[in-house]
Amino acid sequence: MDIIFHEIANWITTKDKRVTIGISGHGASGKSTFSNNLIKILGQDCVNYINTDPYIISSNLRKYAFIDYEYKSQHYHDKITACHPAAHNILALERDIHMMRDGLDVYTIGTSYSKSTLLSSQNKINIVEGMSVAFTNPDLFDLKVYLYTDGETELMRRSIRDVSERGTDINYLRKSHEMRRIQYELFMHPYHNNFDIVLKNSNEEYILEEGKF
Repeated sequence: MDIIFHEIANWITTKDKRVTIGISGHGASGKSTFSNNLIKILGQDCVNYINTDPYIISSNLRKYAFIDYEYKSQHYHDKITACHPAAHNILALERDIHMMRDGLDVYTIGTSYSKSTLLSSQNKINIVEGMSVAFTNPDLFDLKVYLYTDGETELMRRSIRDVSERGTDINYLRKSHEMRRIQYELFMHPYHNNFDIVLKNSNEEYILEEGKF
């Protein structure tokens, strides 16, 4: 994995312009860890960072939005999850990425869990990380990285995070996991074809499935 970080860093040094990197994947895919490690290598003071969670429509609203879909010859009628593009404010995100790319000072969206921060025009590296990246115009990014796991690994990671840290009921988590995973396979995973680097990972290893370098 370290070699991928250093290849990206070396690639950036060959550019004499502002660089925008998009990093995406489903929940618990490892995209946040990947982003944080990349920022450490590049140097936090010279990087603008956007986490796209604030561009996801609130779960309080999504719980009233249901969709019909087919999977393996079976019909489903479920609430929309964040794995569906309609759950994201894509136009707002693309607007903010355009402003960053154009060298404007932009403030991130402040939320209950994160303060608004300044994205400085003085920084030449922009990193946009989150599920929403998958659904944005790929031409907005100079480099795109996609991470994903198998369903078992995702459930294990969600169990550790959501049950231990957020107090989610484990039975509810298991029940909702299948629905979330099916919607991911149908509506989000096909977008991985738009990415330069595709990494499948588990808790044991990373497998490079597509590589720009």
